[in-house]
Amino acid sequence: METVEVRLPAELVLAAGLDPTDASGETARLLALELYRENKVSLGRAAELCQAPVEEFLIFAGRHEAPVHYGVEELEEDRRTIQQLGL
Repeated sequence: METVEVRLPAELVLAAGLDPTDASGETARLLALELYRENKVSLGRAAELCQAPVEEFLIFAGRHEAPVHYGVEELEEDRRTIQQLGL
């Protein structure tokens, strides 16, 4: 996955309670979470964007009290994926 470098003030990282040694990873998760909250990406896509398993991202989203958006459309997408995988 192509990356972009972003510079953040150390004070912002600390104020946000982020781990300075993994500020990039934590910032990516928070940005993906916000995209998910705004319904701009699905749960699976948000997890993919921050390079995390869906289950891990779902736990992260829950810790940040993000609502779960899982409707008929997502269910159908998951069914198609399962069929394609032959499960």
